[in-house]
This record gives sequence, C-alpha cells and structure tokens, in this order.
Amino acid sequence: MNLTPETLRKIDEVIPHYPQKRSAALPLLHLIQEELGFISQETIAWIAAKLEVAPISIYELVTFYPMFRQKPIGRRHVKVCRTLSCALMGGYQTCREFERQFGTHPGEVSPDGEVTVEFVECLASCGTAPVVMIDDTLHQKVDIARARELCDQIKAEAKS
Repeated sequence: MNLTPETLRKIDEVIPHYPQKRSAALPLLHLIQEELGFISQETIAWIAAKLEVAPISIYELVTFYPMFRQKPIGRRHVKVCRTLSCALMGGYQTCREFERQFGTHPGEVSPDGEVTVEFVECLASCGTAPVVMIDDTLHQKVDIARARELCDQIKAEAKS
C-alpha cells in the first residue's frame, strides 16, 4: 500500500487525538479511502497493525458503514437513493436509466472506467425525491428525463 507522505503525516497527527488508538479507526479509514479510492484487505491489515487491534475490528467497520468501498470505483460516482420516498417517486426507474446510459450494473464500473452507479440507502432529502448524489453533489427530483441530462453532462465532461 503506497500512501503519500502527506497522508501518512495526517494519520500520525490524528491518532494521538484519541484516548485509545483504536478510536482513530474511522478517521484513518476516511483518510486512506480519500487517497486510494477504496479500502483493500491490505489496507485493513495495515490500519489494524497501526492501531494495535485485530484486523476483524477494522473489517467490521468497513463492512458496516456504507461509505467505505472495498473495490475501486469509476472516476465519477453516481448514488441513487432507494428508500421509500425515492422508490415511490421513481427512484428505481431513475437508477435503471443511469445503468442503461452507462452500460453497467449497481456497484460495477462502467466499461469505459468512467462511472460507478450505486443504489444506496437514504440520502436525506425525502421531500425532493427521487434524489441522486453524483460525487459530492446532491441532485433533487431526478426523474428519467433529468437522469438523461445528468448522464449527458457526465459523458460530455469525460470527453473534455
């Protein structure tokens, strides 16, 4: 696992802020995923050794929290809410449109490596359903027509 000196410095700065090393696990997972894009088994073992805990303690966090990924994703990350409000307002159809536009299935990287579409739990905007988060930007009331517009925008940005 190759981390930049900057990330290693941040890791070493974070750990002493906690009364027990193990409490720094979540911040370390975030820092490493921010740099590497996902949390591998090698990363889990490295964090466990760094915090002097069993690897299962880190693995439990990675598998419990949905924001942690265990495999690489595309350059762009499309998350479509699937909870009740969004489902009732067409979230399933919206997700299928993103999949169709990018030729992929939930959780997989598109053939061009550009996009990963995920069907996720609540994005906390039930009143504006269906909602989609593209990278860190929330899009509200995303029906099929709006999904197509967003897909066209992503495709255009990939070409430039």
